[in-house]
Amino acid sequence: MICISNLYSFNLSQSLKKQRWLWLALLSTQVVLFSSLSTSAVPSDIPVRVNRWLAIESLEGNVTFLTRSASRSARLGDRLQTVGDGVVTATSSEATLEVDTQIGSIEVAEQTSVKVRALEVTANDGRVTRLQVDRGRVRLQVRPFSNPESELEIETPAGITGVRGTDFGVNVDANGKMGVATLEGNVLTSAQGENVEVPAGFQNVTIPGEPPLEPIPFTNEPRLDYQVDRVIRRGIRRVVFNGQVDPTSSVTIKGEPQTIDRDGRFQIVFPAPSRLRLSVTVTTALGKTQTYDLQLL
Repeated sequence: MICISNLYSFNLSQSLKKQRWLWLALLSTQVVLFSSLSTSAVPSDIPVRVNRWLAIESLEGNVTFLTRSASRSARLGDRLQTVGDGVVTATSSEATLEVDTQIGSIEVAEQTSVKVRALEVTANDGRVTRLQVDRGRVRLQVRPFSNPESELEIETPAGITGVRGTDFGVNVDANGKMGVATLEGNVLTSAQGENVEVPAGFQNVTIPGEPPLEPIPFTNEPRLDYQVDRVIRRGIRRVVFNGQVDPTSSVTIKGEPQTIDRDGRFQIVFPAPSRLRLSVTVTTALGKTQTYDLQLL
């Protein structure tokens, strides 16, 4: 004779075991589904923030080190490692930045502002470096990248310059015009949804609000052509100085940067004294400089 209570206990135990297995199976399914969704929701090429930096390798003159909250005189070894960190050089001052990956260096000329826009690493270990240059001149000497996801870009008011290993210079004047000259390698200039390549031995100009101009041959000579006219405006005698340089060069007069148009032309108007001397400094995008001491009258 079978004991009814024992039979009832056996059936209850079997039922609890089945419920336990069902719960374990459901939990395993949820874990697998969650893992699958998490993997598919995060692309593998999203850049991530890591401990990256650019260090001040050399400096001369008056160089300011910027952070989000403060500014002070720059020191050797200072690191730009957060978005917004930067350096600003005064007249007759300069600095050199070394990239943490040892891919090359960035020369920061006088009266130049450089700030960090991004310092990232992709999931495949590509290094992404983006810098902002609002004014002044920088020269980059960068070896070819081994990782196809690595990038180095210079953002200016006129557009973006991107490289994967080259020797080139960028000039940004007071109106935001960007001049690029390539000594070695290949540079890509981008603006208004258009891209223009600037190969070795060529240069191009990008005007804010316009696509990049087509490249033209580059000589790296700080030439100056000029013409002096005497005029009378509103009954006052004036001296009009019309100058022309290479369109990617910069011009300073009495320490003041001049605005250069897309063809390299600029104009200055002076009162007409009995004698007038003028010192004009021309610097190419790659840093070659010449000063012209002119006797105008």
